[in-house]
Amino acid sequence: MAVREPRRPRRPHRFDVYIAVGGLLGGLLLVAIGLGTRPSDDPIVLLDGTWPVLVPLGVLAGCEVLRRTAPRTALLTGTAAIVSDTLTQGNLFTVLMYTDVIYAAVLYGPLASARRIQWITGLLTVAGALVPFVVWREPEALLIGVVVGIVAYAPAATGWIVRDHRDAAEAARLRAEQTALLAEMDRVQAVTAERARMARELHDMVANHLSAIAIHSTAALSIDEPDTSRQALTVIRENSVEGLAEMRRLIGILRDGSGDREPAAAPTLDGLEALVDGARANGLDVRLRSEHGEVAAPVELAAYRIVQESLTNALKHACPGRVTVALVQRDGVLDVRVKSPYSRRDGPRAPGSGAGLVGMRERAALLGGTFDAGPEECCWTVRATFPLVEGEPV
Repeated sequence: MAVREPRRPRRPHRFDVYIAVGGLLGGLLLVAIGLGTRPSDDPIVLLDGTWPVLVPLGVLAGCEVLRRTAPRTALLTGTAAIVSDTLTQGNLFTVLMYTDVIYAAVLYGPLASARRIQWITGLLTVAGALVPFVVWREPEALLIGVVVGIVAYAPAATGWIVRDHRDAAEAARLRAEQTALLAEMDRVQAVTAERARMARELHDMVANHLSAIAIHSTAALSIDEPDTSRQALTVIRENSVEGLAEMRRLIGILRDGSGDREPAAAPTLDGLEALVDGARANGLDVRLRSEHGEVAAPVELAAYRIVQESLTNALKHACPGRVTVALVQRDGVLDVRVKSPYSRRDGPRAPGSGAGLVGMRERAALLGGTFDAGPEECCWTVRATFPLVEGEPV
């Protein structure tokens, strides 16, 4: 995972200002007591006096202020200052601030610059050890390379190590955030899918009974005949008891610690006869044709629920006439078709939520099937197909 380089601040960091002030004050203290890194009679000292020492010190202090905001500029300027410092008696704090500028350039600068600084300081360290030794043939000449390594390569290597750990921590943080985001998305999708499943089951289990109750209660209130009212109330009571039992089973599954927690057996296509008999008892003229063999349990449940919902819709919306239910298995497909008499009318005999068609379409889509419903030759036709070939989603 690529780690985006952090944006450099526009203003100097307060900590950088503290470093610059501390280095400048420390260098001034050494100048005041006359303590330099080289004696005045050293042959390399070409600029004797106090002012030549103060100029590189002040420049490096300014570079420290820019160590985060402009690390490359600070390094180039600081390099020029440290070169000029080697021509004077020198100041320890000038050298220390330069090592920090190299460290900051590797840590806060662009990745390409950090790599180049690593290579350049490494080569300077090797050259600083080998060239003087080859020229002077003295073992002590190797110490020059050691000094160059301490001043240049060591801070660069330290900055690279710190940067590598920082980038690794940032990458780990990004991975953790991405994992948390994916987990949250999976949780939301799982909750949404479970809520949709629960809504389909609740609708299919209860809507049929409530629709029958609403229709027969309307009949009982509108027709002033004792026998008709008694029959309507009998149907209302039967549907109420069955709907209440199914609601209790569903609540028992959803709730923990109370109710019947054992799930009811999923309905199968063998129960279509009982389903059709119940629709006939509610006043529908239903004819069933079922020609199928072994069918996977998920397909059985989906087909049963689609027939159940179609009969409920026929009870609420269909005109007087025969309702046909046909289940035919052929060419590796189970075809479910329900036809009911259809004509435009003012409204349904019982109110609906409009979620029935949505639930049937979702059931078919989950199993890789198709679904459509609409008017067709004076009939309202509901058709669903489910693949039964092995390897298809079931």
